[in-house]
Amino acid sequence: MQTEKVADHIINWLKEYATKANMNGFVIGVSGGIDSAVTSTLCAKTGLPTLCLEMPIHQHKNQISRARKHIEELSHNFANVSSLEVNLTPVFEEFRKIMPQDRETTSLDLALANSRARLRMTTLYYFAGLHKYLVAGTGNKVEDFGVGFYTKYGDGGVDLSPIADLMKSDVYELGEYLNIIDEIMNASPTDGLFGDSRSDEDQLGASYDELEWAMKNAEEGKSAEDFEGRQREVFNIYQRLNSSNRHKMLPIPVCEIPIHLKK
Repeated sequence: MQTEKVADHIINWLKEYATKANMNGFVIGVSGGIDSAVTSTLCAKTGLPTLCLEMPIHQHKNQISRARKHIEELSHNFANVSSLEVNLTPVFEEFRKIMPQDRETTSLDLALANSRARLRMTTLYYFAGLHKYLVAGTGNKVEDFGVGFYTKYGDGGVDLSPIADLMKSDVYELGEYLNIIDEIMNASPTDGLFGDSRSDEDQLGASYDELEWAMKNAEEGKSAEDFEGRQREVFNIYQRLNSSNRHKMLPIPVCEIPIHLKK
């Protein structure tokens, strides 16, 4: 990958999109992970106002410290960057308190985790509305178009996606070029939605490198029968996630009414 040229292309794309849309700048949720660190840095490099939001909900202290350190670094280097912490833990707890919670269902933890992401989306759009900013998404290609590893109308609810055509390995390459802090570059990727230390790999059952491999082979028309051992296992994981999360990755289905029924 021509890293410098890719970075410049994204920066110019962001600036041109915001200008044509008559918007003032960007707002982005900074989590302490590589995707939000790279995306926020690219937004900052446009020269347009960039608001970095921390939105902890029972967040692990390591994630908070990484996010704060990144934002401090960004604010020091770019005069157009501002930041704010909005502690959503009390909001989430109040939400959880009034929701019926059937402990017999296995989907309760996931439903609550997705609710965290949707509370953050609501917060991002609150500030976007206040300042006439665009909400910048942080999803990469594997997450957004491979395994659908994001929350529908949560972190998937954005105005534009600067890094969604880049594999996770490409994002790390950009991170190195952009001098993202070591703590973030070396941290295990996590969505931070469960209030514990589980990583993305723990949830997905495969690493991003493995999923990239599977995605590329699937795009080439390969099937699980073409592989053995761990490769077959990873390919099956990819195919299962791609299939079960396709509803996130495709446009919302519209029931089209036949013309003769409208007359």
